[in-house]
Amino acid sequence: MQSLLGISRVIDKVNGFIGRWVAWAILLAVIISTVNAIIRKLFDVSSNSWLEMQWVLFGVVFLLCAPWTLLSNEHIRIDIVNSLLPKQARNWIDVVGHVVFLIPFTIIMIVTSIPFFWRSFLLNEQSLNAGGLAQWPGKFLLPLGFTLLFFQAVSELIKRVAIMRGDLQDTASGGGHHAAAEEEAARLLANLKAD
Repeated sequence: MQSLLGISRVIDKVNGFIGRWVAWAILLAVIISTVNAIIRKLFDVSSNSWLEMQWVLFGVVFLLCAPWTLLSNEHIRIDIVNSLLPKQARNWIDVVGHVVFLIPFTIIMIVTSIPFFWRSFLLNEQSLNAGGLAQWPGKFLLPLGFTLLFFQAVSELIKRVAIMRGDLQDTASGGGHHAAAEEEAARLLANLKAD
């Protein structure tokens, strides 16, 4: 189990590094959007390439930060319902969710997106909009993002099994916003019980 946990730590480190750096693309997208809007309003000039760059940057952030979101345990779940369940039930829900849903979904997306990207790359597919960008770099984000998400799902599965076996301390809250949300949910439940 220790060798699997070592692999998990490497995956976590890689996805954490990528996520922290790629998140800065949000700022870049905001700057591009702002400058483009100002130029369009002041000079009545616009560029399809700048508009498409915003879409690509959104795709970059969405697809390449998803593994980091999973690592940080900041993905969407119903915290109030989840907090009512015992830890053992939450652990089993995570294991089943990863094995039955997340990992197969990422595999399907990888298998189907590679030919989608590859055809676009071989054709050097360009935007249908005048002055637009090449399409294949954006399409490459699909297999890349889902491959990173697949490995993060495997890492989370390794950690969850290690927690259930007692080989790893449960750090499911991950800190950050999720921990604050869990605390708020616990406070709300305590208030409801008190009333």
